[in-house]
Amino acid sequence: MNIFDKYPYIVIEGPIGCGKSTLAGLLANQHRAAIFNEKAERNPFLPKFYEDMKHYSLPTQLFFLFQRANQLEELKQKDFFRNGVIADFFLQKDPIFARLNLDDEEFKLYQQIYKHLQLKAPVPDLVIYLQTPVDLLRKRVEKRNINYEQTISTEYLEKIAASYSNYFHNQHKSNVLIVNNENIDLLEDSSALNMMVDRIMSITSIREYFNPQFI
Repeated sequence: MNIFDKYPYIVIEGPIGCGKSTLAGLLANQHRAAIFNEKAERNPFLPKFYEDMKHYSLPTQLFFLFQRANQLEELKQKDFFRNGVIADFFLQKDPIFARLNLDDEEFKLYQQIYKHLQLKAPVPDLVIYLQTPVDLLRKRVEKRNINYEQTISTEYLEKIAASYSNYFHNQHKSNVLIVNNENIDLLEDSSALNMMVDRIMSITSIREYFNPQFI
């Protein structure tokens, strides 16, 4: 039995730079599962957003919302679940960023669209939330050296990290494993990755924690 026998649809989530895409790829390869990647680079508004957040928040957010909704619709229509599927995004992340970046009137418009699309999104069997310190997020954003991301402020990263933490600790309503991503290198250390897989297999309740420094 592998993790996809227990949880056929797994999502990796967390702030910019937490390593969710890399971890999704590692788990997909390890367990021969299908992978479903977010394609942020296809959003034509994203570079402009980091230059001028106030003016480009709404088009950036709506593009992502429709893009993710279309990807998830595609996911439902194909036989991805035969060997399990893992994704590095889920639709429920969108309101986290929308509330952070949109003004009140824009957010009202966004909510109307989101509520309509949300009904079409499959619910993950498990979300793995990579809770990551801001200084580590900053280092990883700098290391991957995507041009438009280099202007992201530490203050913005702090707001994103706080919003994610609040959502997964207080609002998320389905299975979640909250991973303390500070003292373990899941992306480079195969023993750490296997330790997390063992932890996934031992989950028994809706919200659980993986704190490797205490093991």
